[in-house]
Amino acid sequence: MYAKNNKTLGGNKMAITVLKDPMIFKIDTGNASYVMAVMGQGHLIHLYYGAAIDGARVEYLAAERGRASFWAIPAGDEDSFSTDVMPMEYAGQGTADLRPAAVATVDADGDNVTDLRYFGYEILEGKPDNPGLPHTYLNQGDGAQTLKITLRDAVKDLYVDLYYTAFDFSGAIARWTVVRNAGAQAVDLTRVMSASLQFPGKDYDLIHLHGAWAREFHVERTPIAHTTQAVSSFRGSSSHLHNPFAVIAAKDADEDAGEVYGVSLIYSSNFLIETDVDAFDGLRLNAGINDRAFCWRLEPGASFATPEAVLVFSDQGLGEMSRAYHKLYQRNLARGKYRDQPRPVLLNSWEGVYFDFNAEKILRMAKSAAQTGIELFVLDDGWFGKRDNDLCALGDWVVNEKKLGCTLHDLVEGVKATGMDFGLWFEPEMISPDSDLYRAHPTWCLHQKKRAPSLGRHQLILDLTRKDVQDYVVEAVSRVLSSADIRYVKWDMNRNMAEVGSACLPPERIGEVYHRYILGVYSVMERVTSAFPNVLFESCSGGGGRFDAGILYYMPQNWTSDDSDAIERLNIQYGCSMVYPPSAMTCHVSAVPNHQVARVTPLNTRGNVAMQGSFGYELDMTKLTPEEKEEVAAQVEEYKRYRDLVITGSQYRLISPVNSNECAFMTVSADRSTAILTYVKKLNDPNPPVTRVRLKGLDPDAQYRGVADGKVYSGRTLMNAGLNMPAMRADFDSVRMVFERV
Repeated sequence: MYAKNNKTLGGNKMAITVLKDPMIFKIDTGNASYVMAVMGQGHLIHLYYGAAIDGARVEYLAAERGRASFWAIPAGDEDSFSTDVMPMEYAGQGTADLRPAAVATVDADGDNVTDLRYFGYEILEGKPDNPGLPHTYLNQGDGAQTLKITLRDAVKDLYVDLYYTAFDFSGAIARWTVVRNAGAQAVDLTRVMSASLQFPGKDYDLIHLHGAWAREFHVERTPIAHTTQAVSSFRGSSSHLHNPFAVIAAKDADEDAGEVYGVSLIYSSNFLIETDVDAFDGLRLNAGINDRAFCWRLEPGASFATPEAVLVFSDQGLGEMSRAYHKLYQRNLARGKYRDQPRPVLLNSWEGVYFDFNAEKILRMAKSAAQTGIELFVLDDGWFGKRDNDLCALGDWVVNEKKLGCTLHDLVEGVKATGMDFGLWFEPEMISPDSDLYRAHPTWCLHQKKRAPSLGRHQLILDLTRKDVQDYVVEAVSRVLSSADIRYVKWDMNRNMAEVGSACLPPERIGEVYHRYILGVYSVMERVTSAFPNVLFESCSGGGGRFDAGILYYMPQNWTSDDSDAIERLNIQYGCSMVYPPSAMTCHVSAVPNHQVARVTPLNTRGNVAMQGSFGYELDMTKLTPEEKEEVAAQVEEYKRYRDLVITGSQYRLISPVNSNECAFMTVSADRSTAILTYVKKLNDPNPPVTRVRLKGLDPDAQYRGVADGKVYSGRTLMNAGLNMPAMRADFDSVRMVFERV
């Protein structure tokens, strides 16, 4: 009657259960259960996803509805079974289910129906790879099981494999889809979702992260309504405007309580996360590649794999959901030497000198920075080709020795002589019309041959759907990295896509360009990062324009925003922390007045806010006063003392900066022996009330000593009664408190 695989590791139950007559699939992972059943004439029906339940026979939850006007009944099904109102697990387009579909195909005969019926299943030990795409993975000693359910369209002989991986160390479920064409003719895939979810009601809110350049990751919470709502990008990258992440939250859910369902796509190009509510309040969520302008030709025998979607359910609010994502993404998505290592404190040259520098100026900046304990100097844009502004030379990755006044090797050795390592900025995916590369290869950019191209930041985008262009980028970047002892690369990408086309793809494959481009990016990143394993790679796209889980697979940290103002960064870093770990966020102290908003904030607050992630500076150290340099040195020393917590600790959001004059957050070490509390007040006020903050994540039975004042507090008291914050002295003031277990 049933097949069941059970595992228990570290108290975290993980099991995949299969029952028969009817066929029921149940996934238990962490604190959640996920249940499906085969009903009617082979339809895969979603029964339940939420807090853990006993047993699997919950088919009664999918109440069948009788025939009503305008409802279509699939051939062979009873009149009481309409797929238009049943909670379909993965619906095909063109059938009796008229809601937004999970998959759509059309063949050469014009058959645009995809009627999927249950075909079979497998239980796989571990987790299969998803070749060519970033994905979560297992470390040695990690356990997981994967349920593979296969659906089939018998007319087209098309198979759809649904994958569900349950981890023994996390409550997350990783989902992806593979479509296989076993038929005799080509099929065009015009829509394919990584995951589809069904909810029995609409009494939820949609939480997502929106913004623009310099104000990314702003949290927005809206009621889910009787309409289709979408979080999406059609810009060739995940974009500043929306992040490929959303939450379905119960109305009463907050940071510490209530049911929430997180959906995060491990993908860096056009995406779609949509909700749709039917006439009976049934809520469907689809998440995957944006189907706008998407069309993938599946030849006989070919297959297509979607990006991975990671689902996290929490019945303890948003904070517990975020920490589940943090742990999984830091440990089982990010890779490489620096995954688990505290990151070096760096100085980036950009806001200090922009394009105006030579070796002499760089070395002066480096010597000044080294005196404060900074460990890495990064030379940003302007070191290559004839690049003295942003009008030219992208693609010409040849060191401008005339501008520097020396070789790159000599410059690097000069910086190393100060005691610091050296890093470089690249923008490898771009090409300037005014460049030697463009003059030699004018068709190497994405373009439509009959149209003049739009420029973004005076540049075009290299056609990374092409293997020859990919090879050029790998060789050009590798040549520079091999020429000197370079320990860090900032990999930038500074425009959205327009007039998207490729000289090497036939017209019938124009709908493949966006996805083929990002597959090319992933391939290039894989080749370069693998060839230089000792280099710390940081991704950037004008800040957060491509800050997503897909890029995190190749580069363990991302420049969070071009806006480095400490007060704006409260909102940006708060929203980013909803899904991405602090180890992935680079956060720097910049000069004042701030170059983006002209705000003047105390150096103390700029440092306290930036210490939330990988720490550094964006200014000219030679212009600091002796007192400021002394304060910077103290900040650097403080960060180094506790920076391992950025990688290994758990983050707790205490006070949201959204529509608030205050913000507070804290980080607690894995063993709960050390905790760091940061409190920021935006605008000061006269004779203010006392702010009391309740701490989180401590050992309630332990005693903690404040490092600054030596006072001893009970962990339980700090969490239940809280701690009074000191009076702030001026606008934008802050305090950072460290507590260590006695």
